Amino acid sequence: MTTELSPSAGRPGPRETKGPARKTDPADRTPARRTGGRVTFRLAVPPVSGLLRPRLLAVSLLLLAAAFLAFCAETAVGDIPLSLADVSRALVGGGDPGTQLIVRELRLPRSLAGLLVGVAFGVSGALLQAMTRNPLASPDMMGITQGAGVAVVAGIVLGWDGGPSTQVLGLFGALAAAFVVYTLAWKRGTTGYRIVLVGVGVSWICTSATDYLMARGERFQAQAALGWLVGNLNGRSWDQITPLAVALAVLLPTALLLGRLMRTLELGDDVARGLGTRVQTVRVAVLLVSVGLVAFGTSTAGPVAFVALAAPQVAQRLAGTAFPPPFASGLTGAVMVLGSDLVARKIVPDTELPVGIVTGVLGAPVLLWLLIRANRAGSGG
Repeated sequence: MTTELSPSAGRPGPRETKGPARKTDPADRTPARRTGGRVTFRLAVPPVSGLLRPRLLAVSLLLLAAAFLAFCAETAVGDIPLSLADVSRALVGGGDPGTQLIVRELRLPRSLAGLLVGVAFGVSGALLQAMTRNPLASPDMMGITQGAGVAVVAGIVLGWDGGPSTQVLGLFGALAAAFVVYTLAWKRGTTGYRIVLVGVGVSWICTSATDYLMARGERFQAQAALGWLVGNLNGRSWDQITPLAVALAVLLPTALLLGRLMRTLELGDDVARGLGTRVQTVRVAVLLVSVGLVAFGTSTAGPVAFVALAAPQVAQRLAGTAFPPPFASGLTGAVMVLGSDLVARKIVPDTELPVGIVTGVLGAPVLLWLLIRANRAGSGG
């Protein structure tokens, strides 16, 4: 048995100091420090501490400017060409009435659709890739987009005109596909690898179901469904954009709030559990947010190919982060969709190609590059 001896009352101990106590000034708090490309800070009032990544912040601002420029350029293109200055004035209520009518009533819905759909797909892909720790994980590869597509095509081909709206059908189909993927991947919990593997199988099942519905439908219905399946921004209206905008207003803040819990998942399931994170609960929450973003985006513009796969990887390389940053990924997706739609409208004279054709051409090399990288890293099978 050991005892800890303390100094006698009359003598100061070796750790005691005499003299007036030093008052701590709030300004003497730990200043911001730069470590490994990151800036840590701690404030006294309000009591806040955090971590800033200057490169990520700079990249996000540049992507925001690029998205706004692409948005204005998309709005300026049409039978009556407008300058970017005219578009900017019309967006804030200036300019002549004719320009305002063209910009705000005729062209703005299409431009907003491209912007919001790109953000939805980019953020959804970033969440899924971070959750599974797999750069090949995206709604396109995991059957979520295809699930939404089956439901919407069924509504078009089977003539459910008086039934649920396209957004409701897309949400139902995406949720059903995600439920099947998560259920089949469950084995005393789920892992990112099993989710991706099961998702690939579900995506092919949904694709086969879509092909069957297309073959069963009438010629006019099949043509309408095919034009939607490619991914198209032509003829977008405010009725289609409003549900997507409301969904983004709810789901984007939720996705950013989940970011802190996602960072613990990046350390592995065992470490995350040791830090007190409910791994399966976080996975379900992330999956639901991703499904909602994909469902409303797909219902608005169709399954625009490869945006959810490529945008997070491009944003990650630009920002130099370990995993795709959701905010930068959403902006990258917006730039990709708007830029691809500009190319689709100009590459063939007097013809407007669906935007999904261009994103597919641009995204396929990204997929091949990711497969080659995974194979060289020893994780590609």
